[in-house]
Amino acid sequence: MKTALGAVTLAASLFVTASAALAETKPAARKPAPAKPAATTTSPAAPAGSPLLLVEAKDWRAFTAATAKGKICFALAKPQKMEPPSLNHGDVFFFISTRPGENVRNEPSLQVGYPMKEGSKASADIDGKKFAMFTKADGAWLEQDGDLPKFLDAMKKGSKLAISATSGRGNPTSYVFSLAGLSTAIDATAKECK
Repeated sequence: MKTALGAVTLAASLFVTASAALAETKPAARKPAPAKPAATTTSPAAPAGSPLLLVEAKDWRAFTAATAKGKICFALAKPQKMEPPSLNHGDVFFFISTRPGENVRNEPSLQVGYPMKEGSKASADIDGKKFAMFTKADGAWLEQDGDLPKFLDAMKKGSKLAISATSGRGNPTSYVFSLAGLSTAIDATAKECK
């Protein structure tokens, strides 16, 4: 999982870069806009290594980027709710990553902005379906590889993903992610990273 840890950290830093670039292109003041379709696709030219937005679908975005090990694609979302509100959570994302050069497809992971308690477990709940996750540094991954098909199916059919974990300081934390737009984002990554 050392490779996964590095990939999630890379994906998070690429997302922060992409978000900054996207924010620069959007006007500061928003005017009411006409209704838009659930998903939008953009394909601006991006410098080598910079993340390229593939699609923005409701609460999820999909990106691709070139790395030393080849092209990577990832769908991601930010939490709609973070508990406790008094804790500095840093940047928190949930990823579904595809790295063809490493033979990795649709790997789910959580990235938080602090180290998690060493040796602790995290728990994922998708509309009542529970999955165990192991933690390392500032990330969490499915504990059982065999759970991946069930986990992805539950995410595609579900409405929300809740994850509970413990910070390195022993604080219980929890995050709630909307699953609206997830399938569109995963489809975009699958087409881009075949």
